[in-house]
Amino acid sequence: MALFGSKTAKIRPTKGLTGTLQFPGDKSISHRYALLGAIAEGASEIHFFSTSADCQSTLSCLKQLGAKIERKDNVVTIQGAGLGGLRPPAQPLNAGNSGSTMRMLGGVLAGQPFRSVMVGDASLSRRPMKRVAEPLARMGARVNLREGGLPPLEIEGGALKPIRYEMPVASAQVKSAVLLAGLFVEGETEVIETVRTRDHTEIALEQMGADIGRHQQTIAVRGRAHLEGKKLYVPGDFSSAAFFIVAGLITPHSSLMLHNVGLNPTRTGILDVLVPMGGRVTVVNLEMMNGELIGNLHVESSTLRGGEIPESAVPGLIDELPVLAVLGTQTEQGLTFRGAAELRVKESDRLAAVAENLRRMGAEVEEFPDGLRVAGRQTLRGAEIDPHDDHRIAMAFAVAGLVARGDTLIKNSACVDISFPDFFPTLAKATE
Repeated sequence: MALFGSKTAKIRPTKGLTGTLQFPGDKSISHRYALLGAIAEGASEIHFFSTSADCQSTLSCLKQLGAKIERKDNVVTIQGAGLGGLRPPAQPLNAGNSGSTMRMLGGVLAGQPFRSVMVGDASLSRRPMKRVAEPLARMGARVNLREGGLPPLEIEGGALKPIRYEMPVASAQVKSAVLLAGLFVEGETEVIETVRTRDHTEIALEQMGADIGRHQQTIAVRGRAHLEGKKLYVPGDFSSAAFFIVAGLITPHSSLMLHNVGLNPTRTGILDVLVPMGGRVTVVNLEMMNGELIGNLHVESSTLRGGEIPESAVPGLIDELPVLAVLGTQTEQGLTFRGAAELRVKESDRLAAVAENLRRMGAEVEEFPDGLRVAGRQTLRGAEIDPHDDHRIAMAFAVAGLVARGDTLIKNSACVDISFPDFFPTLAKATE
């Protein structure tokens, strides 16, 4: 059971999680629908829009750019301005904690005939932006960053040219920025992925009328597309559901139904890891909505073997690795993963934060420059957890608290608002 206040959440051990749970709208998809809705023609009505602070940052930035946006409960209506209808912002655009906002909106701003500056909070100001600045500059935008390739991100857009860009780092956000910038050019812009990343942008572009081509590892968009606003439905956020998948597997006597979860194959890599380990997760009622797969997941307590996660699978698990490290302590063999240096430059240094907090709970863990090795069959002890203002660390260790001996305290628990404001009430519901 979770008892929560404004700053600290108390997690008590549980004998199991039960019930049917609903999750907020997918954060990744909500960002993309909002960005495309703002540059489409006509109105877009987005149902089950994410409740996260990150997606609110995207809406706030778009409003500063002149987009007309109304929000009522979980429905966001955007009156599209068309490709050329945005206006110069009167002040810097504040992306808050949202790297998705800064990187993907950068692609839209690169095509605008004016100067924009994007800023963020202390955490975002430490995150690398050179990876998105470089391709946008190659397309013809003038892009400036602070020393070290860090925000603020200053973009002076204008006439762009199409490019063929091979991704040096697996990043759906950078791919999206290039494809979005490609909407404003004459000709075809191509992105080559050596490692496949989430494809929500390509799907959303097709849904709204863009000409998208796919051939092996290449994704192409034809510029000057006529995007049309439409009614869109956002699936439940799989990255949020992942914490409850793990919690349901490692707590005894659990039986959870996770309702209307997005099951895009580029997002569900954690199932490809957990099911072969012995995880009892069943997909129920699969259907397609706005080009995205959606369904229910039934999760039951399981005996998990653990093992080593292949390095090739890591890019598709980057959001789930912290909670998988927690799960590793409850497996037969433990868990090892490498190739995850990207976790060092997220909202926190997630590899260091996971190792530190597992040790606080008495766990044996080995930290590598690009990964972790966690021993199996460990008994965790309740402890005070420092999530380092990182929502995914806070939620991962709330899951750890469910199987620990004694109470676990999550400091600054409000940081979960970045992606899942109702995380602790949802956890409390499942432990009642």
